[in-house]
Amino acid sequence: MVPTSHEALVENLRNATTAEGLLAATAALAQAPIAATAPVLVEVLGYNNPGAAVTAVDGLIRLGTAAVPALLELDPQNYGARAWAVRALAGIGDVRGLELLVEALGTDVAASVRRAAARGLGNLALGRLDPAEQTSVQERCLEALLAATSDGEWVVRYAVAVGLEGLARGLRPQDRAMEQLRHGLVALCEAADDNPPVVCLRAKVALSRLDPP
Repeated sequence: MVPTSHEALVENLRNATTAEGLLAATAALAQAPIAATAPVLVEVLGYNNPGAAVTAVDGLIRLGTAAVPALLELDPQNYGARAWAVRALAGIGDVRGLELLVEALGTDVAASVRRAAARGLGNLALGRLDPAEQTSVQERCLEALLAATSDGEWVVRYAVAVGLEGLARGLRPQDRAMEQLRHGLVALCEAADDNPPVVCLRAKVALSRLDPP
């Protein structure tokens, strides 16, 4: 019988003795729309169980902004958990994750983490910020994404194109930032031995959406 209360779900997870049991318990907890599950799901990110971590990330994204405090309280020395946390914050889009996303895009050793951060920086929800704060956050995101146009991994550059397109939705056509953003997308189109056509194609799609006919 699958437990249903928050306490029972947590206890079931704590008592899991196999990888399969942990995955099943995490899946059950991740389906519970209760903010109190967030710290426990964050703990799972640090376990050596990628399947459970993916499931926990899905659950944290489902919780949305309620999961952010627990994600930001992670031990920065726990690299594995931090990498999964970047994915969760990128999916949630809460502006409180800005600093971690910027840092991850610029310094993380894993291309998959940098890719998630790039997408996340183009997906932050800024509607509740005042105009000055919005501008400041947009500038931070743009600076980080433009720096990453020269990332050594093409999958990250592809994600940067996606992130720049997402960021552009909050900019006005006459903004200087929009001009810089376009330059970044053009740079992603430059031919190079390590720049596959798919990166250029994605950047061109983004440009076409910025300037529809």
